[in-house]
This record gives sequence, C-alpha cells and structure tokens, in this order.
Amino acid sequence: MIIQIEPLSDIPIYTQITNQMIEGIARGYMKPGDSLPSVRTFAADLGVNMHTVNKSYHELEKKGIISIIPKSGAIINSPDKTEMHIKRITEEFKPVIAEALVLGWEKEQIQELVTSIMIDLKKE
Repeated sequence: MIIQIEPLSDIPIYTQITNQMIEGIARGYMKPGDSLPSVRTFAADLGVNMHTVNKSYHELEKKGIISIIPKSGAIINSPDKTEMHIKRITEEFKPVIAEALVLGWEKEQIQELVTSIMIDLKKE
C-alpha cells in the first residue's frame, strides 16, 4: 500500500496517514491480524517525523481499528460493530449529510454517492 502525503494540504499529515490507512484496510491491502511497520520505520519510509506517525497510530487505536502492543508493535483489529463505533460514525456522517441536504441534494443522490464510494473501495 502506498501512502501519499500532500505537505501543502490543509489536512494535517497525521490525518492524511490515518485516512489512507483506513482506506487501505477497506480496500483489502491490509487485513485483520497484519502487523503495521514500526513508527520509526514508517516515518522514515514516508519522510515524516516519528511523532506524526505515532499520532496517526494513536488515532487508529482510538477508532478501534488497530491495537498497539507496547514493545511489540501495532496490529490491525478484526471488524467490530459495537454501539460505540456505530455512534461515532453516525456523528461523523451527520454533518456531511446535513450539508448535502442544505446544498439541495436529494436522498437518492446521497445514497448513490455512498454506494459509488463503497463500490470504489471494494473493487480492487
């Protein structure tokens, strides 16, 4: 999986890494049980500060996507649809969907967009 950092983006680098790792897992490039590279190695590969990668890993852990095992590394967790995850994702979707509605999108357009994104993520 290739992570592409855009240093001039308004999106913080740790968020870019986090989002691209989530997308890579969704696409099947990495699977539950896979180990992630060490923070030091990954930072060197990406050409970013170790603290940036560390922050990304902690964001992934907070979302329940990985587990960080001290002195052993990080591994990708198995899918988990707990109430906590459902609530968090709902809270993240709600403002985006509200914005689409304010901009005049119809229910069908929003559903088509979500469907097309899911198809795109699963096609590889």
